[in-house]
Parts: sequence; structure tokens; C-alpha cells
Amino acid sequence: MSIDPQSITFGLDTFGDVTVDTQGDPVPASQVLRDVVAQGELADQVGIDHFSIGEHHRPDFAVSAPDIVLAALASRTERISLGTAVIVLSSDDPLRVVERFSTLDALSEGRAELTVGRGSFTESFPLFGFAMQDYETLFEEKLDLLAAAITGEPITWSGATRPPLKEQSLYPPLERTLPTWVAVGGSPNSVVRAARHRMPLMLAVIGGPAQRFGPYVQLFHEANQKLGNGRLPVGVHSPGHIAADDATAREELAPHWIRNRNEIGRERGWGPSGIVEFDGEMQHGALYAGSPETVARKIAMTISSLGLDRFDLKYSNGPMPHGQLMESIRLYGTEVIPRVRELLTQQTEEGSVFDVVDES
Repeated sequence: MSIDPQSITFGLDTFGDVTVDTQGDPVPASQVLRDVVAQGELADQVGIDHFSIGEHHRPDFAVSAPDIVLAALASRTERISLGTAVIVLSSDDPLRVVERFSTLDALSEGRAELTVGRGSFTESFPLFGFAMQDYETLFEEKLDLLAAAITGEPITWSGATRPPLKEQSLYPPLERTLPTWVAVGGSPNSVVRAARHRMPLMLAVIGGPAQRFGPYVQLFHEANQKLGNGRLPVGVHSPGHIAADDATAREELAPHWIRNRNEIGRERGWGPSGIVEFDGEMQHGALYAGSPETVARKIAMTISSLGLDRFDLKYSNGPMPHGQLMESIRLYGTEVIPRVRELLTQQTEEGSVFDVVDES
């Protein structure tokens, strides 16, 4: 499939990880939230297309209400789209989600979008009174209701998880169909579900080479073709960090990435991680870390091999200091994204192959 380098869009994702200061001391969550707003402002200033904030309900992440933080950004940014990465739809009310984001869309003059998912973190289920045995049913039905609600038309719907609706309207009324992506971690059923609801696909590629997701991209396009949907966009969300050179990026990111990986791993029964796994992901896996040239080449390779329409870099990975995150954002917007477009244009014109350089 041919790729138009100018049509591809680039985003930044954050969960509002609770950070440390330059002395290594934890930063209060209140300050982390203000820092996230500053990060979003910088992303807008350096020309990044999307800024998305994930929802969590746990002590290592500061953001439990992405729409509130995005509303603060709506008044401080001009062009960047403001979205989620992700909203845990299974434990939320789809109608309230749409009303909150129709409000955000109005405040931002048409820059709101959604990415919804089942959530790999499940703290919201007991917190809001949902049973884990209903995990699949809740998401399936709520996504179906959301699909009806994002059009802005009166809603008639029935299901097993809530009373039926007949010709119900939401307020403030949407002035357009709300752009909504479905985040998928690698389940074929989830890929087909996104196609069935005619929603773009966002692949969460957080480990191993991105190319292994090629069959899922193919499945998505085939499902859309069979359903008569036409071609729908595909994006990838992956972690990374950018610094002046590969060695600096490794030095800055490694301790925070390993700490974050091990804290989550203990909860999920994973074995301990260390620098060997980190280096493997940085060199051959889903960690887009290094100099602007290294990261640009790796992103370009991923876009080209999967035929992507969008790439989102999860720039916050553990308790990295705010200053390092700001520099990574600056380099992503001013150096990485233009270089990715150059590389893709070069490939289109010359059929060149991307080699990831190692500056360590």
C-alpha cells in the first residue's frame, strides 16, 4: 500500500505518571496535573497533531478525569486535537462520556476526540461497582451505545446492561460526529469489533516488534471491506523517549521504565525486568527511545511496514522528571516528525529501506 507522508498524523500520549523532581523526590499529583497541561501546551506549539490523556484510578498516575485536564488545555492551545488514551468505557456511562466530550468539542472549537478501550488496568471496576465477570459484556454493549451516541442523532437503543432508550437526545448537542478510535491490545475479536462499529483502530504496541501486528492490520482492513465500510484509519500507540543522543535517552529512561515495568509486573505476576529487557525493547522492540534520528527511523519503519495513518508516542514512562519530558516533546515535534516525513518521502521516491542507527 502506498503511503502519503503528508497525510500521516502524529500524537503524544500520557497517563499523567506521577513524576520525581531533579533530586528524585516524588512530585505531588496536583503539580503533575499542572505539568501535563504545560506538556500539552508545548505539544501544540511545536506542531504535534494529537495530545491524548489516559484514565487511571491508582497512585502512580495522576489523571482520573482526562476530560477535565483536556478542558484546561482547550483554552491554552490552538490547533492540536485533544483526546483520550484511553477512556475505560466498560466502567463509564457512554452517554455521559459523549456529553462531556461534546462540551470539550465546543470549548476547543472542534478539536475533541475519543479513544476508548476495555482497560488493561481494572481498578475502576470495583471502584464504580462493576463486576469483572461482566468485562466482555459491559464493553460490547457500551461500545454499541457509544456508537449510536457519537453521531449526534436521537438515540434508540436496548441491551442487557441498562434500561432501553427511545429517541433520547444529549446536550450540548454535537455539531459533528465525534471522532472515536477503539484501542486494541492484540485480540482478533477486538479488531473485528472495531470494524463492526465502523471505528478506526488504535493498536497498543507496548512490547516486541511492531511488525508482528501486521496480521491484525490486515484483518481490520479485510473486515471493513466485507462489512462495506471502506478503508478506516489504523494507528499505533507505543512508548518512547527522545534525547540528544541514544546514550542520553537510555540513561534518562532506563531506570524509570524498569521501575514502572516491575511495579506493574508484580501486580500481574510477571517476572522481574532489568536492563537486558530494556535494551532489547529499545533496539528491536516497541520502545522508541534514542536520538531524533534513531527514533525517526524506527517510527518510519513501523509506519511503512504496517501501512499506518497515525503514530502516537507514549512519552511518559514511569516517574521521569518534567524537564526531561518537555525536552522529549520538543524534539519529537521539531526534529522527529519532520524527519519521519522525509524518510517516508524518500522511501516512496527511491524504494529505500530504513535502518535504525545506534549512536550509543
